[in-house]
Amino acid sequence: MYELIKKDGRAKRGRLVTVHGTIETPVFMNVGTVAAIKGAVSTDDLRDIGTQVELSNTYHLHVRTGDKLIKEFGGLHKFMNWDRPILTDSGGFQVFSLAKLRKIKEEGVSFSSHIDGRKIFMGPEESMQIQSNLGSTIAMAFDECPPHPATRQYMQNSVDRTTRWLERCKKEMKRLNSLEDTVNPHQLLFGINQGGTFEDIRIAHAKTISDMDLDGYAIGGLAVGESHEEMYHILDETVPYLPEDKPTYLMGVGTPVNILESVERGVDFFDCVYPTRNGRHGHVYTNHGKLNMFNKKYELDHRPIEEGCQCPACRSYSRAYIRHLLKAKEMLGMRLCVLHNLYFYNTMMSEIRTAIEEGRYKEYKDQKIAGMMNQ
Repeated sequence: MYELIKKDGRAKRGRLVTVHGTIETPVFMNVGTVAAIKGAVSTDDLRDIGTQVELSNTYHLHVRTGDKLIKEFGGLHKFMNWDRPILTDSGGFQVFSLAKLRKIKEEGVSFSSHIDGRKIFMGPEESMQIQSNLGSTIAMAFDECPPHPATRQYMQNSVDRTTRWLERCKKEMKRLNSLEDTVNPHQLLFGINQGGTFEDIRIAHAKTISDMDLDGYAIGGLAVGESHEEMYHILDETVPYLPEDKPTYLMGVGTPVNILESVERGVDFFDCVYPTRNGRHGHVYTNHGKLNMFNKKYELDHRPIEEGCQCPACRSYSRAYIRHLLKAKEMLGMRLCVLHNLYFYNTMMSEIRTAIEEGRYKEYKDQKIAGMMNQ
């Protein structure tokens, strides 16, 4: 399962062995919401740029195409032709962020699909069943994503319900993994710590779910409007109460600086839409800061996006050509920027792992952040 190889301060260098391959951590999971990375990126591309884990969304695949159809194909891995680990999030965040009308009860949540308006009910059992149909490597527990800001009373009630839902998820996952026709009988379950910016609620919840002996632990409900300083403070307070010998996953985070700071606080799984979303708008990450490829100063620039970068864009094309493609609204421009950004993130994670192994993580982090602040 998970092996903690080396610590450098609180930074963890780990390895999670799964039925679909080994994940070297810290890791950035490349987000492919509906079983595809936005920006015309194929699974062959993902292999080429060093992607370890692809992340897909339970809610989106349930409301469009359908998890039962994907099960007919033998699961998500076969459906999208990806032979490495996949993490599926539980759908909880989408239920609470996309559904205009929803009703939360102890059983689960009733809401209308944002695609066609049809009525849907999702609770812990339904989320586990959908993820079991998808056959992902790692399934996320169904939780409530409380609004930010929320009152202390609302937050406490919400977290208590999330704990009760987690117990139901664990029970249902065990049942599903024992069925003869299950796609992946070795599916792992990660629980989610909630509590907003109330550190005492966070800590108490971390202690409670740690006792449930799950395969991994996520920190949810951050990067939803609080400041970076508040987020780092919650990590400082909460992560020490999660099991060190299990993966720690900070959901939906973040910028390269967010990741570097969070690794130092003991986090080793990340996901975020930033590299793909920014890439589709011509914004690219480099070791010297973020560039806007629409900028006129790149009109005659013969250099690649970043000198020395081995991504498909930088190996073959100039800034001037990529700017031309973006200005002409050619899909290739968007695709090349997305590939560059994902390669940048994946490469940064590899550098992070090496730095922790060599006991120089803080030095690496400080140099990396200083370089990116040059712009």
